[in-house]
Amino acid sequence: MLDTPTYRSCPSCETTSFTPWVRYSQDDWQVVACVSCDLTYLRNPPGHDALKEDFAWEKTYAAKNAKSKGSTVFSPFVRKLRGVLNMYRDKTQEFRHWFNDGHVLDIGCGWGQRILAPMTPYGIELSTELHKISDAAMRERNGYCLHGAGAEAIWEFGEAQFDGIVMFSYLEHETHVMDVLKGAHRALKPDGAVFIRVPNFGSVNRWVIGAKWCGFRYPDHVNYFTLATLTGIAKRAGFETILVNTFTRHVDDNISVLLRKSAVP
Repeated sequence: MLDTPTYRSCPSCETTSFTPWVRYSQDDWQVVACVSCDLTYLRNPPGHDALKEDFAWEKTYAAKNAKSKGSTVFSPFVRKLRGVLNMYRDKTQEFRHWFNDGHVLDIGCGWGQRILAPMTPYGIELSTELHKISDAAMRERNGYCLHGAGAEAIWEFGEAQFDGIVMFSYLEHETHVMDVLKGAHRALKPDGAVFIRVPNFGSVNRWVIGAKWCGFRYPDHVNYFTLATLTGIAKRAGFETILVNTFTRHVDDNISVLLRKSAVP
């Protein structure tokens, strides 16, 4: 836990009033719901320096997997259902259906493997170790990866530079959500799209299993979206939201959407 915690207002609408989620708060981490827009978020997230090392994705993901095996209600049934409904998590092959074959930015790119030829890959990665790996991989394909926080690094790219932007299991980690969405809006071409995948706080599984739900990761998951709250914050940043997993959303632990620039500012 941080020695001097920093408390934030709602990352979507900046309201300071909230309702505590006591059952979902662990140790000193305060999970709350905004009384204005209903977004659930971590009120006292760690800073970026801590997320680079102490709470880096590759560390917390492994720890969560070890701790939460079997944390899906009726796990065998749910896994079978997901297979029948083609609820694949990897969307790499679908990016070419949504983006033009140009420059594509992956924010929170991990190992840098998601953006494939003929698309040119660019990335932003906060983890020190993963950035080294992804930058080397992207430079081999005429792109590169910036090291830093997404909400800051997105502004280093040119205006209307990208045909597509990917936020795959990223936005739940970003403290400054509005900054990165507005930065993406600026860096996206008029006919481009943003793909977002985040844990689905509105899933049946979260309602049933509660605090042991697989979408909870303390403290590097700092935002918990439903389709409504994700659509709301995207609209404030100038986007229209198109749901990808339309038929499976309620039984899916994740929400997948495409954002396109709104016709009306």
